[in-house]
Parts: sequence; structure tokens; C-alpha cells
Amino acid sequence: MSAPDDLPVVRTLDELAALVERHQGLYVRWSRGPEIDLRRASSTDDLTGVSLPGLSANPLGVEEWWEDRPVRVWVARRLHDYAHLPHDKGPGVHPWVLAGQEAARGPDNEPLVTDVRPMCWIDRRVIDEAKAEVARQENPWGPLRRG
Repeated sequence: MSAPDDLPVVRTLDELAALVERHQGLYVRWSRGPEIDLRRASSTDDLTGVSLPGLSANPLGVEEWWEDRPVRVWVARRLHDYAHLPHDKGPGVHPWVLAGQEAARGPDNEPLVTDVRPMCWIDRRVIDEAKAEVARQENPWGPLRRG
């Protein structure tokens, strides 16, 4: 994983949960990284090839209905649900955190983010921690994946 020199790496699930608690408007994106993504600043719908008005990302912000449940579990779910993407999208795809403005919604109802500010990479160990956290839940779930 190559990162710009000034982009930190989050190495634990607790560290990522703390970041989410400190900042609003954070998203996770699974791609080859900000250097490549910010050249175009838009995603492409895989099914139709249509250019989308922003980068496809998943929100990390905790919803009000989550109440006082652990942010760690919330973040674990947000990562776990899409942990299949590096396998599906090929070599070099990694999760990274960005801040930005939601401009629209994509074909899967995902936020399309503009005014992107890269925040950090997410280390692979964080994904492994997220999977373990999900497995510890009373009713664990599988990642989102289409057939």
C-alpha cells in the first residue's frame, strides 16, 4: 500500500472509532487510493459505465438510533460489510478514510462525495479486528455481497 508521506495509517479498530467520535462527515472508500481517485474526483457505475458526480464511499458517522452502543461495533460493521471489495476489485484496493460533502447518491444508494480530503489509510489489521468484533456479536452477519 503506497500512501502520500503525510497520510497517516490507522492501525487499530479503537483508533478508528476514536477518529469517528472526533470528526463528523467521515467516509470509508475502498480503492487504489487518494492519489489516483483525486485525479478524476468521480466514480463510475460498474454496471452501466456512467460517470458519477463524486467518489463512491460509505459513511462512518454514527446514526442517532445507535444511541449509546459502542462506536467500536458500529465502525466494525461499516468495515465488515464491504471487506470483500479488495478481493472483488483486485490488487491494490485498500480502505481509506476521507472527509467531504455528500453531493448525491449512487445507484446502490451510496453517498457520492465531493470536496474530498483524505484523512488516513486503514491498515489490514483493522479489517481483521472488525471481522473478529462482528464474530463476537450475538447475531453476527456476513459481508454485503452480490451473487
